[in-house]
Amino acid sequence: MVLGTGSDVGKSLLVAGLCRAYARRGLTVAPFKAQNMSNNAAVTADGGEIGRAQALQARAARVPLSVHMNPVLLKPETDIDAQVVVQGRVMGRYSASAYQRLKPQLRATVRDSLDQLSARHDLVLVEGAGCAAERYLRAQDISNMGLAEAADLPAILLGDESRGGVTAASIGHHRLWSAEDRARVRGVLVNKFRGDPSIFAPAAADILSETGWPVLGLLRWSEAARALPEEDSLGYGRKTGAGGGLVIAVPQLSRMANFDDLDPLLAEPDVDLRWIRPGQPLPGDADVVLLLGSKTTRPALEAFRAEGWDIDLRAHLRRGGRVAGLCAGFQMLGRVVRDPDGIEGAAGETPGLGLLEIDTTLTADKRLVEIDARDGVSGARVTGYEMHMGRTDGPGLGKPWLTLDGRGEGAVSRDGQVAGCYLHGLFASDAFRGHWLGQMGGQSSGEGHDARLDRALDAFAEEIAADLDLDALLSLAR
Repeated sequence: MVLGTGSDVGKSLLVAGLCRAYARRGLTVAPFKAQNMSNNAAVTADGGEIGRAQALQARAARVPLSVHMNPVLLKPETDIDAQVVVQGRVMGRYSASAYQRLKPQLRATVRDSLDQLSARHDLVLVEGAGCAAERYLRAQDISNMGLAEAADLPAILLGDESRGGVTAASIGHHRLWSAEDRARVRGVLVNKFRGDPSIFAPAAADILSETGWPVLGLLRWSEAARALPEEDSLGYGRKTGAGGGLVIAVPQLSRMANFDDLDPLLAEPDVDLRWIRPGQPLPGDADVVLLLGSKTTRPALEAFRAEGWDIDLRAHLRRGGRVAGLCAGFQMLGRVVRDPDGIEGAAGETPGLGLLEIDTTLTADKRLVEIDARDGVSGARVTGYEMHMGRTDGPGLGKPWLTLDGRGEGAVSRDGQVAGCYLHGLFASDAFRGHWLGQMGGQSSGEGHDARLDRALDAFAEEIAADLDLDALLSLAR
């Protein structure tokens, strides 16, 4: 088990790198995260959903996605409410306090998923969640030391040296944990280390003398890891486009979902992708404004208007600019979004941006399906997945953006400036990405997105193998 001194210290990427490193040695490896909180999700082959980070880790391990890799997924809808997904299926919407009361009931489900993976793989790499020593959460914990105790897991503690404070965090965790929890820790790993490793020797000695935990290795700052997708909202905005000719503006809204849809565009040298933060106008030199998915479509629409971006968007279109929307972004481009049953909050309806002749009604059922089809419009093979709640109708669907094996998907405005669809992962389809960029006035490098990801995973695994004693780490597993 890889526990973290905090959120965003690199647990997800380290597990991905270890998955690839051990898979390259011929082991069958599976990632596991009992509870993930993220609006970035992927669809499994059996029609469930898991956190996007576990999907990347499964890719690194070269194994199919399984709902058991992330049995509990929390998808925040407000500051205090989240949709709870259990073994790939929506269980309901819970407040933070209600979820804390629910967690003990999920322990058997978490153990079931972990046991199923353990029975089928040589090695399971378990990722903790957030800070592992939050004492006030320990009694209900299902994802850190609570799981380690229940499943008798050995653990390593990961800290991020680029933030500073690894020594203090390690010693602090030791003091906050019980003697039984401390005994599960086999050592400390230090992430994102720069400079001469010998300089860290006194810190390692302090950690060992105060805790009894050896420092098992220093992981260098990794350029290969920077090429891998960010896990959640703590990461988006850190990456921007390569600064090429085609300017794509992405308004940054709260509860944004599946922003990894942008990763293939971020890697294109002819794309200048810009995150537009609240308080900033949509840039006048943008060629394309791209609206991403959101966990809550109606609040996203309200926030979009509050920023004045609806006015900017119409000015952009008058200048001849293009607009594209994915999933909730597609819904926002329509005439209205209705929520008669209060799926996202208070029941009601919100006017859309009125750029596509479509109407959306939110429903409790969730569409989760993988797509692998030939697009009749571009001629390109398109792969991806649908993951949305709601039904979209209207005359705009008569002019679809895509025609997937004869089935229309999405809509295009009459003047051709605005398009949207439900398909996540669309730009990861290389031929389609090249076709779309050409239509927008840019060009693709021709480099395959999947091949780029695999090269980055291989390079990261090689860096890990150089920095850590993989045989010693493997010997800790049982």
